[in-house]
Amino acid sequence: MTNQTTFKIKPQGPQDLFLRSPAHIAIYGGASGGGKTYALLMEALRYRNVPGFGAVIFRRNATQVRNKGGLWDTSFELFPAFSGKPKETILEWEFPSGTTIKFNHLEHEKSKLDWQGSQIPLIGFDELTHFTRDQFFYMLSRNRSTCGVRPYIRATTNPDCDSWVREIVDWWINPDTGYAIKERSGKIRWFIMENDRIVWANSSEELKRRHPDCLPKSFTFIISSVLDNTILMEKDPGYLANLKALPRFEREQLLMGNWNIRPTAGLFFQRSFFETVSAVPKGTQKVRYWDRAATKKTDTNDPDFTVGIKLEKDSNGILNITDLVRIQQTPLGVQSAIKNTASRDGVYVRIGIEQDPGQAGISEADYLIRSLEGFIVKPYRTTKDKITRASPVSSQAEAGNIKVLQASWNEEFFRELENFPDGAHDDIVDALSGAFGMLTETTYDINAMTTL
Repeated sequence: MTNQTTFKIKPQGPQDLFLRSPAHIAIYGGASGGGKTYALLMEALRYRNVPGFGAVIFRRNATQVRNKGGLWDTSFELFPAFSGKPKETILEWEFPSGTTIKFNHLEHEKSKLDWQGSQIPLIGFDELTHFTRDQFFYMLSRNRSTCGVRPYIRATTNPDCDSWVREIVDWWINPDTGYAIKERSGKIRWFIMENDRIVWANSSEELKRRHPDCLPKSFTFIISSVLDNTILMEKDPGYLANLKALPRFEREQLLMGNWNIRPTAGLFFQRSFFETVSAVPKGTQKVRYWDRAATKKTDTNDPDFTVGIKLEKDSNGILNITDLVRIQQTPLGVQSAIKNTASRDGVYVRIGIEQDPGQAGISEADYLIRSLEGFIVKPYRTTKDKITRASPVSSQAEAGNIKVLQASWNEEFFRELENFPDGAHDDIVDALSGAFGMLTETTYDINAMTTL
């Protein structure tokens, strides 16, 4: 594709197969860094000179559309060279022919109903696993055209073994390994919907013989990975290293493209990751993070633990876990334990308090901070799920960057970590993730810092 000057777009690697596919529905990706968003934007430009043509590309929420490096941001690298005019307020590009390319979201399940009566020749989904099955097939009914261009759908995705997308790409995936079968990449199959069930065949004719009145759709899955993206590898050589440094769960998903991998015990932490030491260097940065619970242990219950982990970072960036407090107590017992531990740690150990959501959580955290007069305390509000929060510290552990001071609590520490996320308790993991977040300030949103 060219404009009136010398600007050219040239697909690389499997992007070419994606852009040439004649399938009604083509899904591209299966790993991170394969140029998926760029390929989707290139596809949207194909019929920019056809009057009446239009495209809508969706992300699950509006924030994702506007994110740095996302659809709207990246479109400015391409669309102006083809005389596209941006309309910032409605996230839409208009071209001289009248063709429009719009970015939008389907944040809520009912958002799909906003498109009732629409006729959209090209519908794109960026990160298809973020959408629901019902959203996708409802929008398939909006995929209509009167401009002469056959309506079609293009989507990008990363792997997710629990997503409905795993079902529809199943033929292209090795059931034993979870990796895409390279020889099947780009191969077209045909399907129809029967009683909300997908019926597959190797040809349209085969489906029509079995179901004479059906209208089959063609479908393909095209695999890619960061190794196919030579431009990215040249511009950012460290990107591959970043993927390799991910915890094994995310590394299998985003680098290796594994559609079978799911979070299981032993995947995030193994005791072999941690060196046990008899002493730690002096002059470290010290924090103590508290993951709080407020129920006392009895003969008939097994409540969550209140856990306070002390984490120290030395001058070489090595993290040292030097103390663990783990109790099942009433709110008053928890408050007493936190204050007594702070006195033992001293004023140079910064304290993090996990703050429960809602006004009650804010009030409780404020009360606890006031009771810790003379110490540096911050309340932290968790905004991500446990696995996402644990992933950065898991990566550092696997890289050998976390050591554990020899102590009587070591066994319970290692046992819970190795059972994460399948174990009965994960409070130690939450406290470790929080302490790591305090030292890096990346895992949690900071509400406030109080120095009394």
